[in-house]
Amino acid sequence: MFKKYVCLLCGFVYEEEKGWPEDGIAPGTKWSDVPGNWVCPECGAMKADFQMMET
Repeated sequence: MFKKYVCLLCGFVYEEEKGWPEDGIAPGTKWSDVPGNWVCPECGAMKADFQMMET
């Protein structure tokens, strides 16, 4: 089951199912496999500033 993670600073949502191909993150990439130096494409927040969304 894919999860979603929200940036606590700007509200951008990373969806594991969709990935983020613009940064080379393929669809289906789990959050734990997203590189630690990846930043929010909207505001530049660090990966640590994201929180898993409750469904």
